[in-house]
Amino acid sequence: MLILAVDTSGKDGSIALANCHADGCQILGLAALEGGAFSAQLVPQIAALLKTHAFTKNDIDVFVATSGPGSFTGLRVGLAAVKALAEVLDKPITTVSLLEAIAAASSDANVTAMDAGRKEIYTRLSDGSESLLTREEFVAAAQGKLVVTADKSIAEFACTAGLRVDEIPRPRSDAIARLGWKKIQSGQTISSEALDANYLRRSDQIFAKIS
Repeated sequence: MLILAVDTSGKDGSIALANCHADGCQILGLAALEGGAFSAQLVPQIAALLKTHAFTKNDIDVFVATSGPGSFTGLRVGLAAVKALAEVLDKPITTVSLLEAIAAASSDANVTAMDAGRKEIYTRLSDGSESLLTREEFVAAAQGKLVVTADKSIAEFACTAGLRVDEIPRPRSDAIARLGWKKIQSGQTISSEALDANYLRRSDQIFAKIS
């Protein structure tokens, strides 16, 4: 099964092409996307990645997209592209939370965290629930637990607050593809119409932030 994974949730992004089967995923190619120009780069980079590996868009079996949390503009661009391609090609989609990908990178994760700005923290607990917490709420929720994060600022804050911390590299779209494949195997796919971002913020907070 040929999977195209797209991650535009951060300042920079990436796309990955993977050939997945019962034994796992072989990452065929990975391409970086420079922040600030996702809309101009995304479709040409997808086309180039497919061409490099002698595929066309019609060979894609399923799309995997990072659904959030993260940059409002970046997520909107990436998910709009995936939605359009999946609709035209009549292919299913699987979404992966970036917090989920960070948690999966550490076998000991109790609490997964990302910097949300405004002195707030995107948080995922071991039960899979995700929320937006203030720093005070986060410290209370993370007491006695291992905090896993890909953000240096959160790692420093958590250390200062006396929490145990594991700072890891930010997952790329190859990791998103592998996580997506696990969901695909268990039937967790959606149609293009159902694709939406998970900002973990209310809409009024999002638009106040970008206005």
